[in-house]
Amino acid sequence: MPITEADALCPGDSAALLAPKPVVLVVAVALVDTDGRVLLTQRPEGKKLAGMWEFPGGKVEANETPEAALIRELHEELHLDISAACLAPFAFASHAYEDFHLLMPLYVCRRWGGQPQPREGQAMKWVRPVKMGELPMPPADIPLVAMLRDLLV
Repeated sequence: MPITEADALCPGDSAALLAPKPVVLVVAVALVDTDGRVLLTQRPEGKKLAGMWEFPGGKVEANETPEAALIRELHEELHLDISAACLAPFAFASHAYEDFHLLMPLYVCRRWGGQPQPREGQAMKWVRPVKMGELPMPPADIPLVAMLRDLLV
């Protein structure tokens, strides 16, 4: 494969990024409490990337908006009630995993109804942005940590 001008300017494994793979749309949220901490949940045993800490959220279903998916997922997983008006689009991750490509919009939310209650056996904890980088996280989440830290610190 010939080296393009873009390869010369931005070296990396561009062939892996351009290989055809199914694109999976997942939506996530940084829930920020009044102390500036972010809620992270731990992927349970039996799932891919088990034991890693991530932003809550989940897959966007067919004919569902990212906001509707996030509202649904947060109610199902954490028993929280969130209004779409409280979801602020913040950033997104685009990451090539071995068998699919993940596209993940990340929202920031500072207001919600209820107290987070894990309903799927996952662990959860509130983490200061400067400490998030110390936790094992899925590769797609890692670039978002620095952006959140810049926003919240």
